[in-house]
Amino acid sequence: MNTRPENIVAALSSVLGEGPVALHEPRFDGNEKRYLSNCVDSTFVSSVGAYVDRFETDLARFTGAKHVVATVNGTSALHIALLLVGVQPGDEVLVPALSFVATANAVRYCNATPHFLDSEKSTLGIDPAAMATWLAETCTMDSGKCVNRTTGNRIAAVVPMHTFGHPCDIAGVLAVAADYGLPVVEDAAESLGSLVGSQHTGTFGLLGILSFNGNKIVTTGGGGAILTNDSDLARRAKHLTTTAKVPHGWEYVHDEVGYNYRMPNINAALGCAQLEELESFIASKRHLYQKYREALSQIDGIRILSEPSGTRSNYWLQTLLLDADKTDLRAEILEVLNNNGFMSRPAWNLLPSLKPFQGCPSAPLPVAKSLERRIINIPSSSGLSEFKSSDDYAQ
Repeated sequence: MNTRPENIVAALSSVLGEGPVALHEPRFDGNEKRYLSNCVDSTFVSSVGAYVDRFETDLARFTGAKHVVATVNGTSALHIALLLVGVQPGDEVLVPALSFVATANAVRYCNATPHFLDSEKSTLGIDPAAMATWLAETCTMDSGKCVNRTTGNRIAAVVPMHTFGHPCDIAGVLAVAADYGLPVVEDAAESLGSLVGSQHTGTFGLLGILSFNGNKIVTTGGGGAILTNDSDLARRAKHLTTTAKVPHGWEYVHDEVGYNYRMPNINAALGCAQLEELESFIASKRHLYQKYREALSQIDGIRILSEPSGTRSNYWLQTLLLDADKTDLRAEILEVLNNNGFMSRPAWNLLPSLKPFQGCPSAPLPVAKSLERRIINIPSSSGLSEFKSSDDYAQ
């Protein structure tokens, strides 16, 4: 069957029925209303309360991180994480060119410069081999610091991102980063519930971050979190995100410039209920992937992206990938899908093409540029498919 938009519409209709179908919407089937009501009754709806503490504990248990600090969103979490690893004004931070704008924005918040890297075909994340080649060509080690020979700036960190929930080659990135003495901050904003082997994304680097925006696999309305196994960094994260206020019963003493980034208790109440349902959400999304794969298997020139070998993806956004010789069909496919009520979107515009980041350092981006032209995200909400047995969760 050829790659005509109407064939793709028919395949999606066989899985989803008739439109309209949102790209990704939250699902509230559990204790959300009860916990929110309890939070309101308690009057603790801001940054102090039992639910925000519980949310951090529950997240730590689920991810295996020793420490979790809840924040108002994923971008604020990444901002603080970069400060904690020592990113300073004038530094450069290695980030994927194919990512949501928040990855690069957080670097700018530190008055540093994003330095863009190419992607890997199978994972969509940073390609460790291309990263190693680029650093060997452009950087030098000076007194233990990785320095960009062209700009003279220090390379201060690397931020791998797990795209659409699919784990990147984090082991490869860590190995290259170690060669250059670079701390790793994982942008796991999209990958809650995704594993590499048996280890959760966001727990491989010195720090990792998560997002709980309304379109994520679980939501707190707006929210994020910092993950770390380092107790000192966790204490610093908590201090900085609570306006750097020195604990005291009534005095207001702030010992440095801090940030009002603490997650409100009312958002955490929603998150606690959502976390109780997370494993069923993942199972439903993985089952939806299986149904899409079967429905699309007869269409030439397009495939649905599968989790990388040795990983378990949460399949946050189901991703179609056009063959390289079919890129001219993407705009038409997007138009027809959306006109038929199946909300779909392309990948983000590559970050170095955006006005705020034009002229920033960048490696060659042949794979990222190809992926940008070929990706289509299709409806992915966990409520679109129910898993039928525990076997679906394990697949």
